[in-house]
Amino acid sequence: MSCLRGWTLDAILNTHHHWDHVGANMDLKRRFPHCTVVGPRADQDRIPGIDTQVGEGDTWRFGVLDVRVFDTPGHTRGHITYWIPQSNALFPGDTLFALGCGRLFEGSPRQMWSSLSKLLPLPDHTRVYCAHEYTEANARFAVTVDPHNRLLAERKDRVEAARRKGEATVPSTLGEEKATNPFLRPGDPAIRKQMGLGPGAEDWEVFAAIRAAKDQF
Repeated sequence: MSCLRGWTLDAILNTHHHWDHVGANMDLKRRFPHCTVVGPRADQDRIPGIDTQVGEGDTWRFGVLDVRVFDTPGHTRGHITYWIPQSNALFPGDTLFALGCGRLFEGSPRQMWSSLSKLLPLPDHTRVYCAHEYTEANARFAVTVDPHNRLLAERKDRVEAARRKGEATVPSTLGEEKATNPFLRPGDPAIRKQMGLGPGAEDWEVFAAIRAAKDQF
């Protein structure tokens, strides 16, 4: 379809090595020989066809756009996130989901919380283009951790209504995630109480408890 429309593929931005993110790299490069595969320097040996390796603090130019890079390990050890400030767009792969975060396959809770914390200072209007449509399931879990959050309850209703109509819930905004995503709010006293943790617990420890609960949900 892209060829019929006169489109071409200039670049593939990989966030991590999992097959559902990189499995088409070589087929696409054969179809579009001038396509550049960009991916994490820390995991370049597991990214098929990688041409450009990037990591924490790098800026990769895509036309007139600055694509800024954060190292965000946790889901995998070499995971990265791309932020394009001119487009108000964040591509966190499987680090941050709408109302959720990625499983910790190769990293620790402390490491993942550090990765997510890098994204919190970005502007609230930043659109979060996460890699999977998991929002409805994430919402069902989120309200068990944060049952008294009115904004979360309202968002859950909107998400369920959208999914009933077959509509996407991605992208969200970072402001929405800061207000309703429990994985970004381990400092909230109500969430700490719900998880059985007090003010003396470190944020990463609360995050770890939330992630463990989600893994069993």
